[in-house]
Amino acid sequence: MSLLDQLNQDMKQAMKDKNKQKLSVIRMVKASIQNEAIKTGRDLNEEEELTVLTREMKQRKDSLQEFEKAGRDDLASSLKEEIVVLTDYMPAQLSEDELNEIVTSTIAEVGASSKADMGKVMGALMPKVKGKADGGLVNRVVQQHLS
Repeated sequence: MSLLDQLNQDMKQAMKDKNKQKLSVIRMVKASIQNEAIKTGRDLNEEEELTVLTREMKQRKDSLQEFEKAGRDDLASSLKEEIVVLTDYMPAQLSEDELNEIVTSTIAEVGASSKADMGKVMGALMPKVKGKADGGLVNRVVQQHLS
């Protein structure tokens, strides 16, 4: 089942359950996916849908940090609920051990030996872990391996 089909099914269920928070998040994600489809002029494949979903998650996490810094707990709690809903649609996240393993094999593939090769490693690595690991965490792990 595609992400869009899953969202439609969950949206109907959220309406039946009168779950306004979940319904709102699902509608925002659906709108983002549909806007991206309009922009590209075709239906999105699973990888492109995942990219949109990842972007939505990142926006919420960034906003959450800003709201927490500003002491806006009311807005922060609302965003935390949205993040929980979005997490249901994200692929399972890699553990740090699994990520270390992928980073090590990718470094060997590209023949990287120093921090100067960081761009090559990240370029080869990110498609492998797309949606499965946070970019900041990936960056840190690669830096640790290259230093």
